[in-house]
Amino acid sequence: MPQTMEKQAAHQLIDKMPINATWDDLIHEIYVRETIEKGLEDSNNGKTKDVMEIRTTYGIN
Repeated sequence: MPQTMEKQAAHQLIDKMPINATWDDLIHEIYVRETIEKGLEDSNNGKTKDVMEIRTTYGIN
C-alpha cells in the first residue's frame, strides 16, 4: 500500500535540489526515496533474506 505523501517532505526534497534541476531529476529523487522507504519497511517487518541465502540460490560465491 502506498504511503501518504507529506507535503512538507515534498517541499524539503525540492528545496534541496539544485536550481537547474529537471523534472527527470525530481522524479528520480522521488523514486529513490520511495525505494528506500519500502526497503526500510520490509526490513522492519522481517521481510528480508540473508545474503548467504541469496548467494546460494544464485550460485554466487
